Amino acid sequence: QDTFWVTADKLSNGPRNVFYDRLNQLLAEIDFDGKLELAVEPFYQKTGRKCLPPGIYFRMIFIGYFEDISSQRGIAWRCDDSRSLARFLGYGPGESTPDHSTLSLTRERLPMEIHQLAFELILQATRDNGLLRGKTIGVDATDLEANASLKSIVRKDNGDDWRAYLKKLYEEETGKSDPSDDELRRFDKSRKDKKKVSNEQWKSETDPDARIGKMKDGRFHLKYKAENAVDLDTDVIVAAEIYHGDSGDTATIEDTVNTAKTNLDATDCDHNIEEVVADKGYHSEDCLDRLQNKTGMRTYIPEPHRSSKRKWKNKPESVKESYRRNRRNTLGTRGRKLQRKRS
Repeated sequence: QDTFWVTADKLSNGPRNVFYDRLNQLLAEIDFDGKLELAVEPFYQKTGRKCLPPGIYFRMIFIGYFEDISSQRGIAWRCDDSRSLARFLGYGPGESTPDHSTLSLTRERLPMEIHQLAFELILQATRDNGLLRGKTIGVDATDLEANASLKSIVRKDNGDDWRAYLKKLYEEETGKSDPSDDELRRFDKSRKDKKKVSNEQWKSETDPDARIGKMKDGRFHLKYKAENAVDLDTDVIVAAEIYHGDSGDTATIEDTVNTAKTNLDATDCDHNIEEVVADKGYHSEDCLDRLQNKTGMRTYIPEPHRSSKRKWKNKPESVKESYRRNRRNTLGTRGRKLQRKRS
């Protein structure tokens, strides 16, 4: 007869993961858990549901990044399914890892300042281990689909949803009242030139900060814009910013570069940012002028193809010089090398 009870010390721990073991060692060296626990003390309640320690919470976030898991349910399932990941979190064979609701509750409870502190601690660790240069950064952005549907949008002026708005248009054009759903659908399909929505007139009722925009695959959706700055010498992320989905690249790059500079200053980095590399979507005369003359950085931003010749009439001389300086930098040997590294 098989043994009914098995003691915890006889359970298999599974194969060790060298990467996560080494990461835990590095986190212990910088006192990652201790510093975070002191910082989160004002935000944790003394009574009620037991809170997830911040060190475990951020380790689960790390797992989501390293394992390419975007959902909190997926992160919780992966941690519970893997003995090596449970060991990374500090749980033994007989202990259960946190579920997704605990992870979500902790995320809602911790403010952005705590996440920024964790980011700076990791950035400090990369500097201490020689993985941070900070001289040349690459900036790029991508779209993030918001957790909201276009069906949730309402008018900013009167709060009407899409059906109520369509019903008013139908009554104005046809003179009929109380249309059926089929009549509204046929009417909506027939007005080809007018079926447009703008962020100035519409907003999401469930996610007011999301913006309507075109995704990379051509679909229109409520979205955000994520923009990262990366140390091109070591591939370390030095800034990760979120903007409204309708923000242009040329309007946000300066803020992202300044955030990267602030983060590097907080880690006492040996170098200051001297060079900024980006794709042609960031190319504009004003953007180049601000980056070069206001922040004092060299830019390597390729120029998009233009069918007409550029006109410099009634434009400041500094704008013209910034444009030509950027062109020389981009077409040079170092500029081509940096563009290959950025891509």
